[in-house]
Amino acid sequence: MSENAPLVIIGTGLAGYNLAREWRKLDAETPLLLVTADDGRSYSKPMLSTGFSKNKDADGLAMAEPGAMAEQLKARILTHTRVTGIDPGHKRIWIGEEQVEYRDLVLAWGAETIRVPVQGDALDAIFPINDLEDYARFRAAAAGKRRVLLLGAGLIGCEFANDLSAGGYRIDVVAPCEQVMPGLLHPAAAAAVQAGLEGLGVRFHLGPVLNRLERAGEALEAHLSDGQVIPCDLVVSAVGLRPRIDLAAEAGLEVNRGVVVNRELRTSHANIYALGDCAEVDGLNLLYVMPLMNCARALAQTLAGKPTAVAYGPMPVTVKTPVCPLVVSPPPRGSDGQWLVEGSGADLKVLCRDTAGRLLGYALTGAAVGEKLSLNKELPALLA
Repeated sequence: MSENAPLVIIGTGLAGYNLAREWRKLDAETPLLLVTADDGRSYSKPMLSTGFSKNKDADGLAMAEPGAMAEQLKARILTHTRVTGIDPGHKRIWIGEEQVEYRDLVLAWGAETIRVPVQGDALDAIFPINDLEDYARFRAAAAGKRRVLLLGAGLIGCEFANDLSAGGYRIDVVAPCEQVMPGLLHPAAAAAVQAGLEGLGVRFHLGPVLNRLERAGEALEAHLSDGQVIPCDLVVSAVGLRPRIDLAAEAGLEVNRGVVVNRELRTSHANIYALGDCAEVDGLNLLYVMPLMNCARALAQTLAGKPTAVAYGPMPVTVKTPVCPLVVSPPPRGSDGQWLVEGSGADLKVLCRDTAGRLLGYALTGAAVGEKLSLNKELPALLA
């Protein structure tokens, strides 16, 4: 390895760029290389599910071009470039036939959309939206259309349902579950959010799945597993994300749900780290902004020569469903508590407490979200 080998970060999403910013505050001289499969523009991924209500196209959501980011970070940025292999033993990555040495390597390549098997002749009308380029493709396809079928009733599906409805689209949501955001929300809070979205005109079809998507002239027909046929113009797939682990596994890194790292964000190989949606930190794979930012600050310290363990305090999640505001903090893994529902209608305070009365988690909807700051003080840390 050459003495002047760079820090290499794979990925220019929130994880990659925020780590680079934090690290540059501590080290202004070590060479820095960022490699990304997309166009390298800086943007905030959570804003993808707010673009239609704000009438913003992809350019409107972008915050900086890669050239500006390269100048700001004193970095070299390779766009539309895929890493094809990692060689931990020789501290290098492969880009096609080209090898690139690294001092340290950071995996910040995020998660990929889960694709559901669907039959029919209109599969090209199904759009996952996982990055700025996906969003641009969908906006182009949605121009002049009005009927959108949404696959998935999780957090992202509900955010898109709210955003697209506010943008003037008629939304049908199809998901094989009994409530919105299963696994994240208490049923009472889920019902409040669903009622708010239904008030915007969103129609929910919970239980069946999409079996077949067929063209019907200029429109589409979505055939569900329960026999329903829903006319639509295009489909958004929001059925979930899967951390990208294949390249890490091929390189011999330990993987589970995500790339396994310890509290210092180190993988099972020296000089290789991971953060963001692809990383499983001490058993936790949290696909949210707050833990990502904590990891970026801690890892920057470690890469600058001061090994630092990341800590997670309370990590409440604000869901962007303005028709029914929602903040949720799920109880820590393995905890045992009882739920209590207070309030009515859209304004619910749903609290989970243990037998000693200690707060473990909550879901706040409507006007009750105003209590989040006081409740956060009672919540336990996720990684102390």
